[in-house]
Formats: sequence, structure tokens, C-alpha cells
Amino acid sequence: MQVNSQLAKLGVFDAKVPRYTSYPTAPHFGSGVGPEQFSGWISAIPAGASISLYVHVPFCRRLCWFCACRTQGTKSDDPVNAYVEMLKAELALLAERLPEGVTLSRLHWGGGTPTLLQPARMTELAEAIFAIAPLGPEAEFSVEIDPNEIDGARLDALAAAGMNRASIGVQDFDERIQQTIGRIQSYELTRDAVEMIRARGIESLNADILFGLPYQDKARITESVQKLLSLNPDRVALYGYAHVPWMSKRQQLIPSDKLPTPEARLALFDTARRLFLWDGYAEIGIDHFARADDGLTRALKAGTLRRNFQGYTDDQADVLIGVGASSISRFPQGYAQNAPATSAHTGAIRDGRFSTTRGHAFSEDDKMRGRMIEMLMCEFRIDAEEIRTRFGIGADQLNALFADAQCAFPDMLTVSDTGLAIKPEARPLTRMVARCFDDYDLSKAGHSSAI
Repeated sequence: MQVNSQLAKLGVFDAKVPRYTSYPTAPHFGSGVGPEQFSGWISAIPAGASISLYVHVPFCRRLCWFCACRTQGTKSDDPVNAYVEMLKAELALLAERLPEGVTLSRLHWGGGTPTLLQPARMTELAEAIFAIAPLGPEAEFSVEIDPNEIDGARLDALAAAGMNRASIGVQDFDERIQQTIGRIQSYELTRDAVEMIRARGIESLNADILFGLPYQDKARITESVQKLLSLNPDRVALYGYAHVPWMSKRQQLIPSDKLPTPEARLALFDTARRLFLWDGYAEIGIDHFARADDGLTRALKAGTLRRNFQGYTDDQADVLIGVGASSISRFPQGYAQNAPATSAHTGAIRDGRFSTTRGHAFSEDDKMRGRMIEMLMCEFRIDAEEIRTRFGIGADQLNALFADAQCAFPDMLTVSDTGLAIKPEARPLTRMVARCFDDYDLSKAGHSSAI
């Protein structure tokens, strides 16, 4: 109770802060990065490099009300088939600029609902990808799977293409909550999907679950987590539901007055967290949990845990290329985002050019602050020696940044010759502490609750 009182005084229940899956965050991207710069960054990838590829499929059979992702509903396969043809054309453009010998360390199909593709389309898309960049040694090919939109034939196609990790969104198993957020997905349906996945030799399983949903209480989230644990996922993302009806109009269907208070949100998170820890999961960053033999746990122990637009990752590739409408790419030089609207993106590809509409070229200060924020988000600490050595910053200047953060969060941080660390009881403040090292205007819209 005393810790919660301290957290409250520091604003954890009121603050709106970025999730820091990038730095700077997407609201700060501008029009200074376009197709020409994007092409140049692709061409600058070293020959034989290992890169990551994200493929965005923005279609869903139904639009869940809680979701704030850029998606569009479709009952017909026609727009989906046309979109796959566009993806193949975009990959061909990419192939013209990629240096020789590039391989994939990670391939992820996200959405939307990638599993609404018919088996033949899945096979075509995979073949088009591997024609320009095959999977490298120890590569991971993951796909977001909707249990409502999957069957044996599609899983057969994905397994034959090389998928070795599946990702399933659970959100919550409580029927009343599901009806309120527009996502009907029973435990039995989810269990059957997991069994079909594992029957095809795909052992690695991710799952997402949400806290902070309407009508959610400790009893309901306990039951949902226990059901999820019975499926034995390798890793779990425990995300806080971000209620932003001014950005995502479908969220206006969700009753705001039934959402838990900020204090109750923290209690929900802690309830779920304890259940994962009791079941033997390692705590990964601010919102992930993983089995002892999972890559995230190994990366945490090795000090190589990273953070990107998909959350926490053990991927060490310097380049992540996003394919499809609204996808974001990350290069050592900066970020580049495709046109968000499917029509605009498709039009550009048909004209034989990339659809890059905005992005951000890194300054040296961006790189330094981005690394400090990533350290905090991954390890709850900043290694002073790495920052000084890697970015050439003087000890006095770095110590001044640390002092400002410590002043903002008295008794919650420790500062020493080795760097800055967040105390365990203060970890709910992590994103707020990271904000201290953010040099951009934080009044930009789109930030979510600190917990």
C-alpha cells in the first residue's frame, strides 16, 4: 500500500506516456523520409547481411472493438487476393535493391489477420519472400493466428512454408468481457487451435492477453490466466488495454464507465504477473513472460534483449524491413513508414515505386537516447560505460542526465559509477523514467496510460 501511495504521488496512475517500441516514437515521424531515402537505406545493407522482415496483412473477417490497429473488414477474398499480388510486386521492388546474399533472421506475418489467406495464397507469398531472401540458420518464422480464422489446410500450408512459431491473441476468456470488446473466442476454440498447431510440429507458441478491460476484476483475470497457462505457451505478452476512442472509433462501442480505475489496472497486472511467476515464467521487461528455455529468457540473461515494434525480441538484426500498407522499417540510419491507406500503398507499388510517406533520420543524439531508453525498457538500468564508450558522451554530461531523472523520481532510482537503475518496486514507473531521456515534444497524441 505504501509503495502504491508513492507511485500515485509520482503520477503513475495519471501519466500518458509512449510504449517506447521505437525512439523517437511514431507520432514524431515526418515527411523528410521518402521512397528515395528508403531505397538508399536498402541498398546500403551489407552484402550477406542477416535482416528481419515484417509482412502486414491489414484485413479481418470482423473488426474487434478493442483493437486500435490499422485494419479493414472484408467478407470476400477478392481484396485479400489483390493485396497478396501487390505484396509480391512490392517484394520484387525490394529484390531489385537488396544486396546479394541477404538472409532472414526473423520473418513475421502480422495484421490484421494473416490466417484469412487461403492456403494457396500463403504458399505463393512465402515463395515470393524466400525468392529474394531465404531463411538463415536458426531463423524464426512466426505468424499471428486467429483461432476463429484457421483450419488444418491453412496450418499445413504454413508448416510447409517453414513457420516455426505461432502467435495467438487471447485478450480474455471471460464471455461477458469478450462480448463487451467485440471478440468472441472461447477457450475450447483456442485450445483446439493450439493442438492443431502442435500436431504439425510447431512447438513455439506466443500468446497475448490484456489487462484493463471492461468488467475485468481479479477473479476474472485469474481464471483467464489459468486457462492460458493450461495451453503452456513459451512466452506471453501481458499488455494493458489502451482506450483511445478518439483515435480508434470502433472503441466507442466499449463502455468507458465499465473500465477499471488506474489503481485497479495495476492490481490486475500484478495478479496476472504473480500467476505467471508462480508457474515458472521469467519476467521479461515491463510486460512479457517467458519459459526458461525461450529465446527471450536467454537474451535477457545474456544482456542482448532488444525492443522493436512487435515488443521484446531476441533478434539481433540491425535492419527490419516492413512490407505492406502502414508497415514501418528500421535501419541504422532511421525509420521509414509505408503509406497507411491500402489504396495509397497499392497505387505506389503499381507505379513501380515504394510508398514511403514519412519517417525519421537518426541524429547521433537520437541513437544515444534511443539506446538508453531501450536499456531501461529491457533491463531497468542504463550501463554508463556502454553509453560513454559507444556514443562518446562525457561523464559529466551523462551524470547530469541521470541526476535529472533521479530528481524527478526521488527514492525510486539508484545512480552509481556503473549507471542508473530502477528499483524493483518502482518498475511500474519504467516508461515514465524512460520519458526523462526523451528529448521530443511529449504533447503528441497517442500515448497510453503508464500502467
